[in-house]
Amino acid sequence: MTTDTPARLLQLLSLLQTPREWPGGELADRLGVSRRTVRRDVDRLRELGYPVQASKGSDGGYRLVAGKAMPPLVLDDEEAVAIAVGLRAGAGHALEGVDEASVRALAKLEQVLPSRLRHRVSTLQAATTPLTSGDGASIAPETLTVMASTVAGHERLRFAYRAKDGTESRRVTEPYRLVSTGRRWYLVAYDLDRDDWRTFRVDRVSEPFATGARFAPRELPTGSAAEYLRQSMYRRQETYEFAVTFAASAEVVAARVPGWVGTPEPLGEGHCRLRAESGDAVEWLAVRLAMTGVEFTVESPGELVECVRGLGERLVRAAGG
Repeated sequence: MTTDTPARLLQLLSLLQTPREWPGGELADRLGVSRRTVRRDVDRLRELGYPVQASKGSDGGYRLVAGKAMPPLVLDDEEAVAIAVGLRAGAGHALEGVDEASVRALAKLEQVLPSRLRHRVSTLQAATTPLTSGDGASIAPETLTVMASTVAGHERLRFAYRAKDGTESRRVTEPYRLVSTGRRWYLVAYDLDRDDWRTFRVDRVSEPFATGARFAPRELPTGSAAEYLRQSMYRRQETYEFAVTFAASAEVVAARVPGWVGTPEPLGEGHCRLRAESGDAVEWLAVRLAMTGVEFTVESPGELVECVRGLGERLVRAAGG
């Protein structure tokens, strides 16, 4: 019998978080208490914000249902390790759809993991290799979690940074947001030594250190970290506009083209147009369009038209045609 009420409540909550209905008698047996105690414990969980639903009957049952807010979860060791490994794998490779929220979740989870579980998570990750798409560099999850914690806590971040030309420097920043482009992670932050906003490729960051010094967040010039990153990237490279029509709906094309390439607009009758700006080489864009597996026509620019034509001719020759 569990006489410690907090421990019993945690055990009851762990049982209720499994996707099934628990008869009151079975819960009482599991916890080693009376059904009356189970009812009182259920009332305590409701007072804490957990939406426990009771069903009527000879042996009334209980189950946890979806509520208006997300209450704390209780995870056993295996569940915690599985979630941490999954979040680490996704965060470390900037997979499309795995954004800053996932990294914040990983930072919170690893902060409370016992040392024995942290060791298991590290061992499992070291023994596995995820198959990822794109050319994004792999990043140590610890780097992301340190950054995410400083973003959430408004804490100054110090790190070593290697620029594109190989130049090494030390930076002290006020981190604002982590942004995933689908291929890479970037940190948008205010650089205190340069007295200006900067973007940093996270795979070029090393030795991240949370200084413990708090700061009041500054107002970002563009209002959006993603927009600031986009403008920053375009300022550093030549860009061009392109337009392509597809013989497929906008929904189909959007599912086959990364969001950072652009958003297709419906044209009706099963067609759509993708009009956007790119700083990537036209050769890369031509290959990416061909990989959609959808019939398409390049409207502009002329360089992309010629590149697609040349790619098609080479593929035909490669197939012996």
